[in-house]
Formats: sequence, C-alpha cells, structure tokens
Amino acid sequence: MATKPIIGFSAGTEVMSKPAGGSPSCPPGLEYLTQLDQLIVHQQLELMEVITGFDFKNRYQIKNSLGQQVYFAYEESTFCCRCWCQSHREFSMTVTDNTGLEVIRMHRPWKYCSSAGSCCCADAADCCSDEITVESPPGQVIAKIRHAGSKWLPHLEVKDATDQVVFHIWGPSCCLCQTVCCTEDLDFKIYTKDGETEVGNIAKQWAGAVRECFTKVSHFGIQFPIDLDVKMKAALIGATMLIEYLYIESQHDGENQ
Repeated sequence: MATKPIIGFSAGTEVMSKPAGGSPSCPPGLEYLTQLDQLIVHQQLELMEVITGFDFKNRYQIKNSLGQQVYFAYEESTFCCRCWCQSHREFSMTVTDNTGLEVIRMHRPWKYCSSAGSCCCADAADCCSDEITVESPPGQVIAKIRHAGSKWLPHLEVKDATDQVVFHIWGPSCCLCQTVCCTEDLDFKIYTKDGETEVGNIAKQWAGAVRECFTKVSHFGIQFPIDLDVKMKAALIGATMLIEYLYIESQHDGENQ
C-alpha cells in the first residue's frame, strides 16, 4: 500500500534530527526547540497567486540557523474568507514536524473591526482585539497572543495558559502606514512582562525589491533565549504568524481588487 506523502516534505529537503530524550513537561514534537535559540520562517511562493492575484492558503518552512527544516506550517481557511476578509481572515494553522506529526495548532478567529492599529477600541475590548491561540499538543492551549492596541507602535501581548502576560512585543512605527515602503528589516522586539528588558526579536526580513513588490512572500527570523520554556518558543512562532497577517500581509490588501 502506498504511503501518504508528508505535507511540506520533498526529496532533497535537509531536516533537523530529533533530539534524544525529552522532558515529561515538554509537549510531543517540541523537543527540537530545546536546542534552538533562533528560527527562520520562510513563506513558500505560490505561483498561481502571483498569476491570478487571488489569495491562496499560506505555507511556511520553519528552519534552524543551519537551514535544516524543523517544522512545516500550513493554513486552513475558506476561499470566501481569503477573498473578502483578506489579511484579516479567520484561519487555523497546522504545524507538523518532519514525520508529519502535528505538534502545534493555531487558531485566529475573525474579529469584527480588528486591523493594524485602526480600531478605536482595540486596546480595550476583546471583541475587537485581534488574537491567535496556540495549542500543543493540539487541543491543549499553551499560549495566546493578543493585539494590545497602540496609536504609535504595533504592540502585542504574549500570554501563557493561565492568561498571564509573559512578553510584550513592540514593532516599528512604519508598519502602521500600511504601505510597502520599507527597504530594510522590520524588527519586532520582545520584552519581559515589565517592559524593561529586551529578550528577543522577530524580524521581518527584506527579501529584495522584486519579491517585495510583486509577491506577498515573507521571511522572518525569530531570536529568543536558548533556555526559554519550549511552550513560549512555540508561542513566539504564533506571534510571528499574527505579525505576518496583521502588519505585513495587510499592506497588500486591495491590490488585486
């Protein structure tokens, strides 16, 4: 009987070996993160999206600093959501390891008036604040990332399973202008819950004029302490996805309408 192909894995893909051992408190599949202090997130180019102008489901390779694939993430959403809601769409994101095991599941609900800093009540009402929930293993919530709202800078809160704030993420002001004008990396700095100490960074990397102008492909680099709890490392992958849709992909909304 033919085996079912693993999504995101192709011949020639160099993969990270799974670390031996593991802790009982470590969700299955997050063992890889124990050895890492940075991740690279590469969105895959969808040729038909470039040709037709329609939004396709996003897919991402998540690699270590050596370029070895650690995880593969793929979006699940409806055509209507992608067509009408565009970057503000509701979606689920499945993250698998190189064996096809689902290790992380994320969900972003649709919010009535959420947008990158434009909602007047985004800093006060949960009904408007954009958010993404991170589960590992699927079905068990380990974190929630919430758009905290700010008139001047992009601001996200990273909360743990008990709804306690663990990190604040502050982005650059140019993300709020909603134009594709930056020709350098965009740094979203990660701070401790008191806002005093910078402990990491999520950088949207400049991909060159051709890719930036004619495609929606994004590349990110994530840096964090190597001894950070793996659940919080997984949460920062979720934060990267929310940044992608809320601040980066939204810059292209309406281009093909």
